[in-house]
Amino acid sequence: MKLPRNAKIFRGQLDAAPFAGVFFLLLIFLTLSSTLVFSPGIKINLPEVREPLGGSEGPTVVVAIDAAGMLYHDNQAKTEDKLRKDLAAAVQASREPPTLEILADKAARLEIAYRLMGFAEGAGFKAVHCVVRSQPLPNRAK
Repeated sequence: MKLPRNAKIFRGQLDAAPFAGVFFLLLIFLTLSSTLVFSPGIKINLPEVREPLGGSEGPTVVVAIDAAGMLYHDNQAKTEDKLRKDLAAAVQASREPPTLEILADKAARLEIAYRLMGFAEGAGFKAVHCVVRSQPLPNRAK
């Protein structure tokens, strides 16, 4: 088969339809991969430690304390009295004693966490863990 030698590069007007199609496909992909819905939550900066720590086994109950000292349980802000009632109900509803996990912001006063720990001991919790974030270990060159 002999190829024509007089073929020239197309210098006419480009069709915009393929470019528009690719543009709208990219727009759809970016829209689907991004988060357009606000994710509710509270900002907590956990303290960092260098050594990895163990976790907790069995049922857990999580209480968060933000930098302003507000208490959160079951995705709701709670007063201390209401939180005590809810935690006592959680212990009663559990088949085995749960572990209380406290997510306290590093700027929060420790007095609030200490009061929670004291209440947890009397309410029947198995253990109390203060949750921290582990720093990644540095890469060691050999």
